[in-house]
Amino acid sequence: MQKTPVSRLIEGLRAIPDAEFECDNVYQLLSDSPIEVDSIAPFFHWSANFYTRNLIYKDARFELMAVCWEPGQVSRVHNHAGQSCWMTVPVGKLLGQNFAISEIDETRGYCKLVETDTFDLSDCLAAKVELEEPVHQMLNLEEFDERAVSLHIYSKPFDTCLSYCRDTNTFKEVPLFYTSVNGKLCDGIRL
Repeated sequence: MQKTPVSRLIEGLRAIPDAEFECDNVYQLLSDSPIEVDSIAPFFHWSANFYTRNLIYKDARFELMAVCWEPGQVSRVHNHAGQSCWMTVPVGKLLGQNFAISEIDETRGYCKLVETDTFDLSDCLAAKVELEEPVHQMLNLEEFDERAVSLHIYSKPFDTCLSYCRDTNTFKEVPLFYTSVNGKLCDGIRL
């Protein structure tokens, strides 16, 4: 299978007209463009303490990042602030767990979630987060026993999202941070 340098993926995303930058078109481009791992390796930063978010490209319409996962690392249960998301895993594999909101009281920050479907990501398969059911979690399970790298495209870029705690049935808005931008660690980041 022909692999695509990340620069060509970015060119392809930038070439999609605004009116057509929607779920199926971006998903198809990502599906047709399995990423050449060497082209994203400069954006790999690893931490034993947390998965890392490494910005590759950002403009007003979308951002592209490499998320690096050590074995056993998982994201919080979260949403994408009403934005679209597409992802692929060119290194290792991840499990995605989707959730439905069964009860919510926004005035109290109360939210009860129910697990719905799961999805596996590996070998450059593409996935999309549906806006109808946007709450999910990504997991690099211990039993996978390997590092993973996922590429995420968000449209439009956002810097906060809702984070859900299933132990307390609560949710809150949290800020999002990059570990690195264009391959360089952000100020104050120690890995």
